[in-house]
Amino acid sequence: MKKSSFVLLILSLLTITTFAQKKPNFWDDVQVIKKYDQMYKPPVNPVLFVGSSSIRKWDDCTQIFAKYNALNRGIGGAVINDITYYLNDVVFPYHPKQIVLYVGENDLPNDTVTPDTVLNRTLKLYKAIRAKLPTVPIVYISIKPSPSRDKFKEKAVASNALIKKFLAGEANTTFVNVYSLMLTKDGKLRPELFVEDMLHMNAKGYAIWKKAVEPHLLK
Repeated sequence: MKKSSFVLLILSLLTITTFAQKKPNFWDDVQVIKKYDQMYKPPVNPVLFVGSSSIRKWDDCTQIFAKYNALNRGIGGAVINDITYYLNDVVFPYHPKQIVLYVGENDLPNDTVTPDTVLNRTLKLYKAIRAKLPTVPIVYISIKPSPSRDKFKEKAVASNALIKKFLAGEANTTFVNVYSLMLTKDGKLRPELFVEDMLHMNAKGYAIWKKAVEPHLLK
């Protein structure tokens, strides 16, 4: 073997090894999704539900929104930048007629993250989507009031307000405020809408989401 070829081989192996040691977050999860798509052909031009675990755990999403040709491609644990990173894997290949997006809540526990951080990350995600899908309608679901993250309440409320203000000036976008819908009339948390971890929703919580989101979906 020539020395140059040997060097290239070593560099290639080092690159593969480094990648294996430092895979992007949720790399394996996304590969599972792609393998699933090879086994079961996804619907054509779906209403695509994408985002973090509140989307992924919406187990009956495709059934209750079947008449809208719904497809669920949530990634549990994802932050905003993760969805931006995987757009070429979990959004663009499906050529969605509409996107329903929920992501940002997992960004809140990071002490370095401010409402402006959440806004800027969302802007980056939004612009990356619009670069390839300039007119596809986007339904943005606001950050929800999870009891386990009540200490981040002010950050969540401020982030929602900033994103709502931005989207108000954008075409083909809808901001769905589930935050207020998931509180009592006097603004208190509703633990009965959540499973034991007080982060993920039960059927009662998802029923609120369904009622709030469905009027904005395209048939």
